[in-house]
Amino acid sequence: MKALTKTTRSIKPAEVEKKWHLIDAEGLVVGRLAAIVANHLRGKHKPSFTPHVDCGDHVIIINADKVKFTGRKMTDKIYYKHTGHPGGIKETTPAKVLEGRFPERVLEKAVQRMIPRGPLGRAQMKALHLYAGTEHPHDGQQPQTLDVASLNRKNKAAA
Repeated sequence: MKALTKTTRSIKPAEVEKKWHLIDAEGLVVGRLAAIVANHLRGKHKPSFTPHVDCGDHVIIINADKVKFTGRKMTDKIYYKHTGHPGGIKETTPAKVLEGRFPERVLEKAVQRMIPRGPLGRAQMKALHLYAGTEHPHDGQQPQTLDVASLNRKNKAAA
């Protein structure tokens, strides 16, 4: 009798089918939304997930300026960056960033820090499309609306 063999099939880059998802971020918590978006960008929601291949989907996020934080993070959380010069450390809060010129950067950085670093991560981040308002130029791709609130409930029930 022949023994059962279990093999895992890796998907090739030519076999990847990329879909488009639309998320309305109004009133959603930044960290929870970023975790769901990062999983969709990497392709971890698909049964054909392969870690070394960009098999994720495109994600369009509208109303990125209307995200929220839990607790006192809006004022107490601090983002640091360095200019590269001695003593050049700068700090800001999420409230200042959301009121500034590019409010979608709060969500962009949250997702970027959940994606692996390197060439594959940079390729996956190119599939993220963030917009501060309700308009986006990707209607031709016919994106499917992704209900993030129901995904959050499923994840809480599983834990």
